[in-house]
Amino acid sequence: MPRGADAKRERQYEHIKESARNRGESTGRAKEIAARTVNKERARAGESKTASRTSTRDPKSASQRGGERSRGGARGPTRDQLYAEARKKNVDGRSTMDKQQLKKALGY
Repeated sequence: MPRGADAKRERQYEHIKESARNRGESTGRAKEIAARTVNKERARAGESKTASRTSTRDPKSASQRGGERSRGGARGPTRDQLYAEARKKNVDGRSTMDKQQLKKALGY
């Protein structure tokens, strides 16, 4: 948990971390997602000493965005993201598929 956070941010961090774990993220990745989200919320609320322009001027909060930027890059979702989605949708043969095959199977 980030230093200087209050009880509300601690609860928020734990909730986000558990949600990420329930979605199948590793413990380390879940902690990273939670810390980044809480840090951004702290910056938006003026609770941190420094904040990026994106954190303070972005019209959507991190929780509202829900990972839009991580999936919408120049190349789209990563192979791991596609694989996780295929696992959720129970796509047969997903473990042997490459990124293009996963995209096709998922309808991207």
